Amino acid sequence: MFSRRSLLLAVGFYFSVVVAHAGPACVWKVTGPRGGTLYLGGSVHALRSTDYPLPATYNRAFEACDRLVFEADSKALLEAEKDFVKAGRYGKGDSLRNHVDPRTYAYLRRFFDLVHFPEEQFSRLKPWALALLLQAPQLHGLSPDLGVEGYLERRAQANHKPVSGLESAREGIEVFSGLTDRQSEAMLLLTFIPQENGGNAMNKVMTAWRHGDVETIARESRQEMADFPALGERVIDARNRNWIPKIERDLQSGRIYFVVVGAGHFGGPNGLLALLRARGCRIEQL
Repeated sequence: MFSRRSLLLAVGFYFSVVVAHAGPACVWKVTGPRGGTLYLGGSVHALRSTDYPLPATYNRAFEACDRLVFEADSKALLEAEKDFVKAGRYGKGDSLRNHVDPRTYAYLRRFFDLVHFPEEQFSRLKPWALALLLQAPQLHGLSPDLGVEGYLERRAQANHKPVSGLESAREGIEVFSGLTDRQSEAMLLLTFIPQENGGNAMNKVMTAWRHGDVETIARESRQEMADFPALGERVIDARNRNWIPKIERDLQSGRIYFVVVGAGHFGGPNGLLALLRARGCRIEQL
């Protein structure tokens, strides 16, 4: 029941917003201080068929670009499947019981018994792997094949446009495998804590997405991680900083790239838009 694919889909869903609309979306045109142009797109990693068609700005950016860039190259992720699964499992002779508080383990036993998930299976998984598995899009009626990347990658294949990634599969794995036992346990426990005004918060984020309001998306994401800011640093801020030199390289390449990453990466003082503006880039929302 556990696989690299489940983890990757959950990572995407963690910072995604599931809506569709016909108006302006999270797509920007970026012009470098010394020239050069690329497009940025805020991704919804998993969607439903009823969320289509996507906003027209995604297609306009696709038509204008020579190449696409996602968070990670899907081919590289497939090649690293065994590494991803291995990273999320304990080795022979070890188990979850040895790495979390006894109260946490007792709670997990009761929870997984209710959903008929055998202890011999969940106890082999690390807390961060369990957390991501519990947030898998399929559990919410969503399909990654219908997500923004899935849609654009199919268009890229049909139009013979290259697709690459901002980070390697190993870098993506290490975002979570690098958590300490305590951090990993905290990430898992947070998945069981109901968010205050959860329904209203989701509606707020959906409205923000409809208007391309990434600042609201960023605030809501930060609020969800208020009890675990270190996770936000690892999943959002650190990756944004690592991506900026690569985005600048693409901007200066002489080709036109369409860089598509999760919508939670754009807003706030550490978001991609703020970081690029600080480097002299002109940004126009489409």
